[in-house]
Amino acid sequence: MTRTITRYSGLVEHYRARLPLTADTRAISLAEGRTPLIKLENLAREIGFEGELYVKFEGLNPTGSFKDRGMTVAVTQAVHEGARAIICASTGNTSAAAAAYAARAGITAFVLIPEGKIALGKLAQAVVHGAVVVQIRGNFDDGMRLVKEVAETSPVAIVNSINPFRLQGQKTAAFEIVEALGRAPDYHCIPVGNAGNISAHWIGYSEVSGFETAANVLTAELRGYDRSKLVDNRPKMVGYQAAGSAPFMRGGPVRDPETVATAIRIGDPQSWDLAWAVQKESGGWFDECADADILAVQRRLAELDGVFCEPASATSLCGAIRDIKAGRIAPGSTVVCTLTGNGLKDPDIIVKGGLQGVVEVPAERSAVEKALLARLG
Repeated sequence: MTRTITRYSGLVEHYRARLPLTADTRAISLAEGRTPLIKLENLAREIGFEGELYVKFEGLNPTGSFKDRGMTVAVTQAVHEGARAIICASTGNTSAAAAAYAARAGITAFVLIPEGKIALGKLAQAVVHGAVVVQIRGNFDDGMRLVKEVAETSPVAIVNSINPFRLQGQKTAAFEIVEALGRAPDYHCIPVGNAGNISAHWIGYSEVSGFETAANVLTAELRGYDRSKLVDNRPKMVGYQAAGSAPFMRGGPVRDPETVATAIRIGDPQSWDLAWAVQKESGGWFDECADADILAVQRRLAELDGVFCEPASATSLCGAIRDIKAGRIAPGSTVVCTLTGNGLKDPDIIVKGGLQGVVEVPAERSAVEKALLARLG
């Protein structure tokens, strides 16, 4: 008997009818997407939450972060338009994704990174994929300014989230969540750095519920794809920032942002207006979390439910836990928290906190058994 095997080939092919790409556009893909929606049973029990608490673990994308969703569409379109090079400013994850997808496409990636402000795991990815890495004496916001200036006169395509095709790719996470739950969640909690991802999710939720949204203004010229209604509800969108890098909580840009959550160490978000529109339309809110609380939740999530995310990712769950306990998130709700990146992106943060649980003993059976018994009580 002959079996027919359908190979999943990534977001562009899977969601082509819902993306602003022509039928003959060649997909530049690494089979990204289809990341797991994991129900947190142990952690939810610990905090006494009687609703359903999920994490969408984007750290299981090919380069270890949600950036792959947007990058596959942005690079696909750039190549379709004849681009021979792409450029981005990055705190790490964007550079890793841009480098990988440029390599896949056979074009050059130029990435601008802030000096000393990028996790080594992410820098290693950009280097190994062959990107031209330019380290600037400044922060991400300086890099973003320079990328826009350089692109005015150089033959390169910007693949930061100011590129509308990036948001079109990232909206697919909302599609997957709706497909997994059968509806949209009541609350969607998400880390906020450059604010493109919260905007992209809202575009996705709005499309599958048949709503028009102010967040679609940026992509109005990209219409013409499938906008059929799939569900009747949209979530409240809740964005959490690190306290040292929280322009949405300060009412304007933060000049020198600082946080251990390097992926959201951004003081002047490029999707500022869109994110505020999302907050207003969804009935959600912005808030901030202290670095110590973020790191505590990162570790607790790993210990209780076996999910290891990078610090910026833990910001969404950190804020959600606090708002669940405070009653701001209604009891009995369905809550989804986006975990934007894999913990292996920045293992140094765990090492710096001390290798808890490591016990050194002689290479003898009795010593090992004694150590085990001490742990088991």
